[in-house]
Order: sequence, then C-alpha cells, then structure tokens
Amino acid sequence: MKLLGVILNYRTPDMTIEAARALAVALECVPDSRFVIVDNHSEDGSFDKLRAAVTAEPWRDRCEVIESPRNGGFGYGNNFAIRRCMESDDPAEYYYLLNSDALPRPDAVERLVKFMDSHRYAGIAGSYVEGPDGAYHETAFRFPSLFSELEAQAGVGPISRLLSDWIVALPKPDRTMLVEWTAAVSMILRRETLAKVGLFDEEFFLYFEETDLCRRAAVAGFPTYYVRDSVVSHIGSASTGMKDKSKPMPRYWFEARAHYLRKHHGDRYLAVSNVAWITGRALRAVRYALEMKPDHIGRPRMTRDFLAFNFNPKRFRLGG
Repeated sequence: MKLLGVILNYRTPDMTIEAARALAVALECVPDSRFVIVDNHSEDGSFDKLRAAVTAEPWRDRCEVIESPRNGGFGYGNNFAIRRCMESDDPAEYYYLLNSDALPRPDAVERLVKFMDSHRYAGIAGSYVEGPDGAYHETAFRFPSLFSELEAQAGVGPISRLLSDWIVALPKPDRTMLVEWTAAVSMILRRETLAKVGLFDEEFFLYFEETDLCRRAAVAGFPTYYVRDSVVSHIGSASTGMKDKSKPMPRYWFEARAHYLRKHHGDRYLAVSNVAWITGRALRAVRYALEMKPDHIGRPRMTRDFLAFNFNPKRFRLGG
C-alpha cells in the first residue's frame, strides 16, 4: 500500500464525516491508498453513526471504521490504526494523519506524497494550515526550551527580541522549509521513520506528542519539513475544548509539558524551565501592573495551577 490515511474521532462524528469526505477526494490523487476512521472509545454512539455514514458513501470500499478499546489520547488512537497496518501483510509506505476538524484541499495529500517521494531523507512533513476564514494557523515550530518558556510567559518586547531565536512558533512560512516540528493537523509519516524511532509515546494523552515524535525522528536522522503548497483548512480544538480560553488548563497539558521536558532534557532542566516560566509570568504581571492594564493572556488560575502541579502535585485538583 502506498498510503494509509487516519482520522481520529472523539465525540465529533458529524465533523469527522466531513473530514472523511474531503480526505476521500484528496486520496483520489494518490494511487493504492486507503483510510481508516478510528473512534477513540467515544461511548456516545459515534462508532455506529460513523459506520452507518461511511456505508452510504461512494468511497466506502476505501474506508474502514474501527474502534479503539479505550480512550488513551491522541497518540494512542493514531497508534492503534498505524500499528494495525504496520503489522499487516500490506504495510503502507506512508501514514497520513488528519484531524477530525480539518479539511484538506483536493491536492493537499498528493503534494505531501510527492515531496516525500522526492526527498527520501525526510522523515515527517506537515501542511500549511489555515482557518475557515483563511487566517493562518501556526503549525511550524522550534522545539520548546527554557528560553522559550521565559519568553512566552513574559510577553515583553525587549525579552522577545532578545530571545527571538528560541520563540517556538516560527514566522509564517512563505515556502517549503525545514522545521523542528509541525502539528499533526495534517501530517505524513514515512514507514521507515516509525520503524526506526517508534510510534507516538502514549504517555502523552494530548499535546507534545508530535513534538516528541519529531524530535526523536530528528535525532535519528529523519528531519521534519513544512510543505507550503499542501493546504488544509482547520477549525481547531473541536473535540478537546481547548479553544475556550475561559476554562482552566486541563491536567493533561501540565503532564505532557513535564513529560516532554524531563524525557528530552532531564529533571534538572525541567526544574530550571519551571523557574523560567514563573520568572516570565512574574515579569508580565509587573508590566501590566505598571501599565495599569488587565492581563488578558492565559487562562483562569494558570499560575496557581502551574505552581500546584509542578511543586505540589497532590494539591492539583483539576483532574483533566
């Protein structure tokens, strides 16, 4: 098989079907391709609804709906489909991941495949992502570091200029380029890369899992690229609720951040990064106090929850 597409659903079956319809059109340009919809143990009738909807589509023979045995998060759900294919008699050369709230243009997947075919050293590639209104969505990034932790929380011009080389989000790309990591909104993975570095780390429930995978791939000699002419429209955070900034940050974000920094840099680096985060937060608080302006950046109780999780986890009560 040339390519297996994977769409992960969690309680958004109507939106997932729209993504599947767009992917079915896009895969018409990729010979010997199929795709699978994984219901990540939604337990809300999604699985049956998805199966019934796919059965009524003209592309039903090219799509399979399966259900994971538990909701283990984003990496777990995608691994469930990828591992199943890799262990089959016809493993795919490429695995294409598409968010359930994303719609690829008809040529988006084909452009990713052509890029990977002509750049045999590339391990992972992602698409240019925009909102339904055409607004650019940041999906080209540098790896997080203690300097990026300080800069992101401070939000102060002089500090951002001083630490510009460590800001996680890259400037809006106007061409195909090498990046450190890209979001898995629309991502293609080479089978050889996964065979070498492994699949997603399932200790990440949500967030940082693709950062971790791209980092492991880069260390193994499989760089990540951003393919500018592969375009996907994305709503964003439809199944996670993370788009609602009025809600506190869920526990799994704190867990993912800590796991990523500890895994790749060690406990001491995580501790210093925590200090950098707090320092940046304090600098921002001072700035807004001096300017007598409200701080609208962030989420409710963010500083309190950060301190509770990182310095006294037993007091952290959000529970996800």
